Amino acid sequence: MDQAYVSDTIKKIDEKVSNMIKQIGDKSPHVAAADGVYDDCPPKWWTSGFWPGMLWLMHDVTKKDSYKEAVWNWDKKIAESFTEYPVFLHHDVGFQFLPTAVIKYELTGDQEALAIGMQAANFLAGRYNVAGEFIRAWNYDEAIGWAIVDCMMNIPLLFWATRMTKDPRYKHIAIKHADTFLKYAVRNDGSVAHILSFEPETGEFIEELGGQGNAPYSAWSRGNSWALHGLAICYRETGEQRYLDAAKQISHYFVAALPEDNVPYWDYRVENLEQAPRDSSAAAIAASGLLELADLVPELEKSMYKKAAEKMLYSLNENYATWDNPAHEAILLHGTGHKPADKNIDVSLIYGDYYFIEAFAKLNGWNNRIF
Repeated sequence: MDQAYVSDTIKKIDEKVSNMIKQIGDKSPHVAAADGVYDDCPPKWWTSGFWPGMLWLMHDVTKKDSYKEAVWNWDKKIAESFTEYPVFLHHDVGFQFLPTAVIKYELTGDQEALAIGMQAANFLAGRYNVAGEFIRAWNYDEAIGWAIVDCMMNIPLLFWATRMTKDPRYKHIAIKHADTFLKYAVRNDGSVAHILSFEPETGEFIEELGGQGNAPYSAWSRGNSWALHGLAICYRETGEQRYLDAAKQISHYFVAALPEDNVPYWDYRVENLEQAPRDSSAAAIAASGLLELADLVPELEKSMYKKAAEKMLYSLNENYATWDNPAHEAILLHGTGHKPADKNIDVSLIYGDYYFIEAFAKLNGWNNRIF
């Protein structure tokens, strides 16, 4: 992908996101259905960090103050959820505060943002199950012993906290969780499980659960994309070869299973695969993760991962984006949220938009990576 194409896409993104500021306003978006209008979720909802994350990212890429002005108070708005009881927040505080408080602090030095980021890191560390060596997922009772693949993208918050405090405990928890994930969730063929169930008192592993995938032993494409991206970050943060090896293994499975247009089906193991919905968000997440891998692997391996990412991004840009429809509030079409629950199918997803921007920003030389 030549630089002119990347630069042209960044300009399109800049124009689109500037327009989205006017359209979205104070909303906290998650899903845009066929009408092209993003919904409005409570700031405590797990996706609340992605829209402000897009604004911080675009501020860093373009240096435009309009983005910073629109996003400045978002971390404080989300942090108000810490005062609720029972607390709604859970393992996804990384998704919520890495692209808000953490990047705000990294770019501006704002001390209140630093305090909010550390509050989120302490909260995430407090979810660690010592017996099972995993970070607990959701808050409802049946999930007391559950860990999920998505959390691989939340533990970078703990690596950041160790850098801020020089206290290795945060990093140790992240590593323990990642090693548990490697042991029980990464299969020999490179596919991954979504939910791992443990006996919460003893830490004994019980079983895989299907979660948002088609079945316990299926291959939910977004879960695979969270895994390859998160493990690449684990390697970047620790230098431990096992994380790089696993990220490569998962990426090889993911790329090998792609259909002709390089945008994955929502799950790679379903009946009538060619009629299955696509998930553009999984492609965007994986593409950004593959670009991360391309920066980490030996020189002679770099082009393989970068080219795979570029093929996905080219297809998303040419076939799944809303450039010709400025009234549409999202960037990417044809995402799949939760197929087993028959929820949010063939929609736009705010995290798909975020990782699409993140990936093109990386191609454009952006290096202030908080995921």
